[in-house]
Amino acid sequence: MSKRIGLYPRVRVEGGGRGVVSQAGAVLLVETVRKVGLDGAISAALAPWRKPRTVHDPGKVLLDVALGVALGGDCLADVAMLRAEPDVFGPVASDPTVSRLIDALATAGPKALTAIRTARADVRTRVWELAGKDSPAADGHVIVDIDGVLVLAHSEKQDATATWKKTFGHHPLVAFIDHGQAGSGEPVAALLRPGNAGSNTASDHITTTGLALAQLPKHLRRGRKTLIRTDSAGGTHAFLDWLSRRGRWLSYSVGMTITDAIHQAVLKIPKKAWTPACDAGGTEWPGAWVAEITDMPDLTSWPKGMRLIVRKERPHPGAQLRFTDLDGLRLTCFATNTQGGQLADLELRHRRRARCEDRIRNARHTGLRNLPLHDTAQNQIWLEIVSLALDLLAWMPMLALTGTTRRWEPKKLRLRLFSAAAQLVNTGRRRWLRFTARWPWTDVITHAIDRLHILPNPG
Repeated sequence: MSKRIGLYPRVRVEGGGRGVVSQAGAVLLVETVRKVGLDGAISAALAPWRKPRTVHDPGKVLLDVALGVALGGDCLADVAMLRAEPDVFGPVASDPTVSRLIDALATAGPKALTAIRTARADVRTRVWELAGKDSPAADGHVIVDIDGVLVLAHSEKQDATATWKKTFGHHPLVAFIDHGQAGSGEPVAALLRPGNAGSNTASDHITTTGLALAQLPKHLRRGRKTLIRTDSAGGTHAFLDWLSRRGRWLSYSVGMTITDAIHQAVLKIPKKAWTPACDAGGTEWPGAWVAEITDMPDLTSWPKGMRLIVRKERPHPGAQLRFTDLDGLRLTCFATNTQGGQLADLELRHRRRARCEDRIRNARHTGLRNLPLHDTAQNQIWLEIVSLALDLLAWMPMLALTGTTRRWEPKKLRLRLFSAAAQLVNTGRRRWLRFTARWPWTDVITHAIDRLHILPNPG
C-alpha cells in the first residue's frame, strides 16, 4: 500500500504540448470585436498610418494590444500572450512593430486620437442598438460620470509631477457611462493631465465633457435626456454655465463645496423642512435628511433654473467632521437643474455617482495602474488603448451575459471566463474550441458564445 505525501497530487511537467489553447475564454472578446464591427472600424480609421507593403494592419495591431490589456496586461510587451495563440487571435505583430505604431500615432497627435475616438463612437452606436433593452440608453436617458484619478509614476516621465496627495505622477480626468445596477459602465473620455493639474479646473471638465458627448449617439449629445454628474470638483461657474448654454441644455447633478453662504443658509432651515433621505434600495435611511435651499443664498450669478439641495447625516464611525458640519452631522451639497421630483430621489440619483469609483478601480486593474511609456503623447495613446479594452469588457457582458454574470468586474471575468483553457480540434474543415466540462463556468462561456453568434454581422 502506497502512502501519498502532501496535500496535492504530484505531477510531472514538461514543454512541447500541442492542441491546447491558453486564455481560450478570450474568444468571447474576439467574437465581440467581430460582431460589433470594431475591427473594420479601427482598421479604416488607422488606414492613413499603414505603409505600403506592410504585413500587419495598424488597426489589428492596436486591437491586439487592447485585447492584451483586457486580459490583464499592463504594457505593450504583454501582447505576447496573443502571439502565442495564432489559431484564436490570428497573426500578431512583433514588439518592435507595435512600438513603431505607437510612436507613429503619438507623433500624429490629435489626428490619430480623433480617428480612434470617431471609430469608437460609431461602434458604440451599433452596440447600443444590438443591446436593445440592455443598452444604457434604453429608456431614452443616459448618465455620464466625470471624475479625476491619480496615476503614480515611479520614474521621470513627461508631465509627471507632484500631486495634491503628495504623490508623484499624473492626474487624468475620465468619464464613464453609467449602466445602472444591472451592469457596469463604459469609458467615453480620458484626458491626460500633469500630476499638478487642479481638481476643479473648469476648462478640463469642459474638454472632458465634450469628448464624452462626442462618444454618444447624436440624439443624446444635447438636451435634458443626458445627465452630467461630477463631485464638487465640477461645481464651478464656468462649467455650469457651459452645461446650461442655450442650444446645449444638458442636465447636471454637480457637487458643491460648503461655503459660508451655504452653511448660513443651512442654519436657517426649519426642522420641518428636512425630509428623510433614501438608501440604495429607495427606502428611508435612518439618520439622514435632505432639504432644498435654492431660495436662501444669492444665486443670481449662477445659471437660471439651478437648484441647491443639501444633505445631513450622522457620520460613519471614525469619520472626521469639518468646520462647516452642523451639530455633529455631516453636510454635503449638490446643484441640479432637474425641475420637480422628490428631494430624496434627486439626492439618491446624485449619490449613485459613487459608481464611478468602481469604474476607476476596474480601470486600474485594466492598464491604468501606471502609464508604461515616457512621452505624454505616447501615454495618451495608451489611455485610448485602455479605453478600448474597457469598452470590450463592458460590451461583451452587455451583449452576451445575463443576470448576475453581466455585473462581473474585469478581475472576475479574467478568472472565471478568459483564463479557461480549451482543446483545439480540427474536424469537418472547421476548428472547434472544446472547454472541459469540469470547469465550473463552461456553460457561461458556451451560452455567451451562442448569444454572440446569433447577432447580425456588421455591414
